[in-house]
Amino acid sequence: MTDHGVVRLAEIREQDLDPVEVEKAVDGPEFGAVVVFTGKVRNHDGGQAVTSLEYSAHPQAQRFLHQVCAEAAAASGLPVAATHRIGALTIGDLAIVVAVAAPHRAEAFTVCHELVDRIKHEVPIWKRQLFADGLSEWVNACG
Repeated sequence: MTDHGVVRLAEIREQDLDPVEVEKAVDGPEFGAVVVFTGKVRNHDGGQAVTSLEYSAHPQAQRFLHQVCAEAAAASGLPVAATHRIGALTIGDLAIVVAVAAPHRAEAFTVCHELVDRIKHEVPIWKRQLFADGLSEWVNACG
């Protein structure tokens, strides 16, 4: 029997993230759709050139991440998984990976989109952007 509506993975890590691992965490033969979102470090923000990022997390951030994932899984009845990086990241590195599986694509897309937004707004992870001009900026954002 497959466990639907559960968190299959919710972790904050200092190591590189693996989208295949996150997808496999939710996949199953009963699902026709698995939506995987990957958020990458981009080279610009607000018209400024970004050279790198540093993510830091509250000591209870993983608990918050698990709670947000659990609420999304319970509300949708679908399996969910999410990982988020902390530490120093360079352009192109994965900052967040979220996956949701469902029998059909529309529901998987919707739940994945909502979960990414909730993680960004509710999990206490802070981003320090380092700009090409030598300045930096702290942002309370996750993705």
